[in-house]
Amino acid sequence: MKPHLLKVSPTSAQSFSARRDMMPNVNNRWHYHSALELIYLKKGKGTQFIGDNIKNFSDGEVVLVGSNLPHYWRFDHEYFEHSGQLTADVYVVHFEELFWGNDFLNLPENMEIKKVIANAKRGMQINGKFKKVVANLIVEIVESSGVKRILLLLEALLAISQCKEINYLASLGFQCNFQDAEKDRIQAIYNYTISNYKKRIELNEIAEIAKISPNSFCKFFKSRSRKTYTQFTNEIRIGQACKLLIENSMSVKEICYESGFHNFASFHKCFKDIIGKTPLKYQQEFI
Repeated sequence: MKPHLLKVSPTSAQSFSARRDMMPNVNNRWHYHSALELIYLKKGKGTQFIGDNIKNFSDGEVVLVGSNLPHYWRFDHEYFEHSGQLTADVYVVHFEELFWGNDFLNLPENMEIKKVIANAKRGMQINGKFKKVVANLIVEIVESSGVKRILLLLEALLAISQCKEINYLASLGFQCNFQDAEKDRIQAIYNYTISNYKKRIELNEIAEIAKISPNSFCKFFKSRSRKTYTQFTNEIRIGQACKLLIENSMSVKEICYESGFHNFASFHKCFKDIIGKTPLKYQQEFI
């Protein structure tokens, strides 16, 4: 897949960047950068794309994204309605792997931090008791200045190294094809699919969005994403189903159709294939 290359530049007074975003459309596109990204989604819900992984995100998520790993947090459409009732609150830190010098990570005391940075190439979802610890440190980094920011970043990476409840997001061996000519095509496919997953998306239809022939589309998409377009669409639909199951405001059959499936048996099978359990079993874990 071809994401956009973003340049993340610290100011002359800072060795790495840290900021707070209140708008849901900041970097709201498939992109990558050389800097690692440590993000705390304090408030926000939507669909998270990291490498070839697709899942829902919600309030409180903490993720470390490695250098040049494509990613994209697409907030739910409710955040863009004029009522303004839903607002985002995101703390994000960008730092280059060697911003503290070429030899710092090779110090024997820093081996665990070096390992975290290497593992971040797949994307790391921080869970368990350390999630709150790292989230609080990210907020402190954004609100601090001077050498304290560096010390807090080290603390955050050390806490991640101690966390035993980490989900690795991109699959082993994931590689991104960075051909410039394809970036707008992939972005158009993503945007159209996320906006229209509730209906049947015909091959001719999505091929037209991609501006290639239907015969070429399937081969193109799989070669770039390591999955078929049907798999990609079903992952988005199952992500929506998981969200609705947690909210527990609809029956499972209603959620099936609301998520874009037109057959309950296929929904049930697809859900179990992707999540590893039945929709009802999944829902019961949140009741």
